[in-house]
Amino acid sequence: MTDASLRRAVLIVALANLGYFGVESAVARHIGSVSLLADSIDFLEDAAVNLLILLAIGWSVAKRAKVGMLLAAILLIPGLATLWTAWEKFSAPVPPEPWLLSTTGIGALIVNLGCAFLLAKFRHHSGSLTRAAFLSARNDAAANLAIIAAGLVTLVWVSGWPDLIVGIGIALMNADAAKEVWEAARAEHREAEA
Repeated sequence: MTDASLRRAVLIVALANLGYFGVESAVARHIGSVSLLADSIDFLEDAAVNLLILLAIGWSVAKRAKVGMLLAAILLIPGLATLWTAWEKFSAPVPPEPWLLSTTGIGALIVNLGCAFLLAKFRHHSGSLTRAAFLSARNDAAANLAIIAAGLVTLVWVSGWPDLIVGIGIALMNADAAKEVWEAARAEHREAEA
């Protein structure tokens, strides 16, 4: 696998994430969904992560490890934004429109699965950087399944709680991914110093 093919894959993933960020954030605002808002912020974060990876390909292991640590911090941003939004909705969890919630989640799932499959062959190339991109796409696909389920549950049980719970779950998943990327970047940094 060459750096050129990795660059091409990362650019495609960055553009796909940026495009769906616009779609999902517009729907999230329209229907008042915590989980879609969390996921849309995550799409924006994924676009930024992949653009950073695009810039860092070909750098030394030590420089890539430092960027990997920065990416670990970036992975926490959507989780913090989600927790803030969830806190605001906690006292009055208004249910979002379930069909729009689920169909937007299906669109996000298609985008994230495509990105995960595109990045899967590169997940061990360039260390923590591509691992961050792959983990992010993989985790996002799992979050999208939960969003779809929240929409379906809301059809039966008209409540804002499924959306709120999924939004908090997305925040926790991002925290776990950030921890994995941090650990991989720290290991690379120690190897580079040795």
